[in-house]
Amino acid sequence: MDKVISSAAEAVADIPDGASLAVGGFGLVGVPEVLIGALLEQGATDLEVVSNNCGTAGFGLGVLLAARRIRRTVSSYVGENKEFARQYLSGELEVELTPQGTLAERMRAGGAGIPAFFTPAGVGTQVADGGLPLRYDGQGGIAVATAPKETRQFDGVTYVMERGIVTDYALVHAWKGDRHGNLVFRRSAKNFNPPAATAGRITIAQVEHLVEPGEIDPDEVHIPGIHVQRVVHVGKVAVGIEKRTVRA
Repeated sequence: MDKVISSAAEAVADIPDGASLAVGGFGLVGVPEVLIGALLEQGATDLEVVSNNCGTAGFGLGVLLAARRIRRTVSSYVGENKEFARQYLSGELEVELTPQGTLAERMRAGGAGIPAFFTPAGVGTQVADGGLPLRYDGQGGIAVATAPKETRQFDGVTYVMERGIVTDYALVHAWKGDRHGNLVFRRSAKNFNPPAATAGRITIAQVEHLVEPGEIDPDEVHIPGIHVQRVVHVGKVAVGIEKRTVRA
């Protein structure tokens, strides 16, 4: 029952080349940066990443991206990383753009054992009709595009079918966790971490505060330990400012 691993390096040591990862975080908040850094040092490559965004320059998933370790990403927001744009437009990176709420639900559904669901988000657009660029050819053309998705009407409203997401591993950040893997997220750092935690077959959580079983009130648990296989105590993590704005 004790799921605590002594170091981030040990926790990610068995992630192989070609693995799929669900990764929590939104911008600079709730990002499992210690685990990502350990994975960078570990050397796994050809990764498929499912995350709201693919990090920023020099932070989070951005360090794996800059090292050419990510082959494919499923994301909903990609506007803050110039290296991401360069790799995508040059044909080096495959990108599956997904509406933000749909992405969260795809991970949650996968973790709940739901293979697919219907949503109105994206109906009447390339999200449902197909044609979104998955990969460019490096010369301004589209090498691979998305295929049309199944649509169906319920009570006179058209919905598009989206598949649940299950990944080989998940990397998440929690404010507090116990040795059994029960997790508590704090404020906006909750973001995509709960659905990512359920989507991974093997979920690795970095926690700021490690406590003993029973110290977390059951009513306060956001993700129960059944979803978490490894816990790494990383201590207090500082949160940066993505866009610093000051008075002239």
